[in-house]
Amino acid sequence: MSFSLKLLLSTLFGALLTLAYAPFSFWFITFLSLSSFIYLLSNAQPKQGFKLGFAFGLGWFGAGVSWVHVSIADFGGVPLIGSLALMLLLSAYLALFPGLSFYLLSKYFNKTFWPIALPFIWLLVEWLRSWFLTGFPWLSLGYSQLQGPLAGWFPIIGEFGVSGLVVLISAALAIWLADKKWLPSALIVTVLLVSGLVLNQYQWTKPTGENVRIAMVQGNIEQALRWTPEQDQPTMNKYKNMTADHWNNDVVIWPEAAIPKLEPIAADFLNEIDSLAAQTNTGLITGIVNYNFETREAFNNLIGLGQKQTDEQNNGSAVRGQYHYFHGNRFAKHHLLPIGEFIPLEDWIRGLAPIFDLPMSSFTRGDYQQANIQAKGYQFAPAICFEIAFPRQISANLYYNTDFIITVSNDAWFGGSHGPAQHLEIAQARAKEFGLPVLRATNTGITAFIDHRGQIQSRLPQFEAAVLSDTIAQVKGYTPYRSFGDWTIWCLSFVIFAFACWYQRQSKES
Repeated sequence: MSFSLKLLLSTLFGALLTLAYAPFSFWFITFLSLSSFIYLLSNAQPKQGFKLGFAFGLGWFGAGVSWVHVSIADFGGVPLIGSLALMLLLSAYLALFPGLSFYLLSKYFNKTFWPIALPFIWLLVEWLRSWFLTGFPWLSLGYSQLQGPLAGWFPIIGEFGVSGLVVLISAALAIWLADKKWLPSALIVTVLLVSGLVLNQYQWTKPTGENVRIAMVQGNIEQALRWTPEQDQPTMNKYKNMTADHWNNDVVIWPEAAIPKLEPIAADFLNEIDSLAAQTNTGLITGIVNYNFETREAFNNLIGLGQKQTDEQNNGSAVRGQYHYFHGNRFAKHHLLPIGEFIPLEDWIRGLAPIFDLPMSSFTRGDYQQANIQAKGYQFAPAICFEIAFPRQISANLYYNTDFIITVSNDAWFGGSHGPAQHLEIAQARAKEFGLPVLRATNTGITAFIDHRGQIQSRLPQFEAAVLSDTIAQVKGYTPYRSFGDWTIWCLSFVIFAFACWYQRQSKES
């Protein structure tokens, strides 16, 4: 087989991975795609590892995050050829990481030891992808297994750890089966898949018996109108009117930047909503942009309005609104989205194209760890948009009394692409990892209640202005992943990696 054909096949195997993620969710495709590629790699020269891995990654991310093109072309003011070029550039950057993984694997290890060497190498490089240049851990392999037999491992080793199991199984299928080592490959695959099915029957966290009534408002405001000043008041009125029949809930949630006016300018509206919520014994959480005119800092915020505590916590005192400008019951987004919320090398590239000069593209980063938002006595651990893809940050903001994870977003940027479905899948993974319900409120969809098992309890269709009202159970208990984080999978993968290194050395000496 020519090297050019190997490159083409590697790219096609990578692109096939898109079908393993939402909205398709064919979990078995991951093993078919990855095993086929690893088998192809095992028949290539070691020096070709990086190029073939890069081609695999280019197909993986080129197809998987193609939705980035929608925001660049439709809202970034970039011509079609320019938007495609930027998407290709992003995909090429992300492809460097699998390229590095397979370069290290093929250069330093005999293929016999690939199944036990690859998990640690893969996790190390994937950790780098989640951190380098603020990180972009989208389409991590573990997400593809949320509907598969490995799902029971999420509460124990997290999505990150499940990624390690995926590459272990795939490499075992590709290498050991090819070498007719049926017993070890069958044993590993059977044990991991069957144990995952068994573990999925166990509930690490259990409902307390108390249900909370929550309403989430999906305004369905067109992206083209989001930062049009004359649309500010109509947008705010729309959210207020849509909420009017839902003040009987314990908590109402509006999505990211639902209030389009800057917080200091929207004071009258905020005080009105704060008073309405307090009078109806309701807590309200909304997204808003705060711009401090004194320090010239902008923050992508979630703020709490209305009733902050229960009647018992108020000790019988009169309930009144909690809001005043820059009050403490708020969260500032930490993981900012490159280009959309901050401009890397701003002095150099701002002004090159409209996408580099979008409204609110110079936000100030909030702290990595912040207090939960309180609403009617309940504690919400927030994640704004992209942040839900960072489990370590979510973990850092979970406290002993955290009741729910709340994630708000505006996926109107990505139209009818598969991006919003992938975003929802990521939120489901966080719920299953931490054993906590996740409440996802979005502007155009997909707004959803996700229970503590990672299952969608109820959802709204995309591109529809509606209110989703439901009761969600509070839970008690901790998952192993919430207690130990990634340490479990790091230790396990390092142990088998050490065995691979030892066996590799022994085989060279003998």
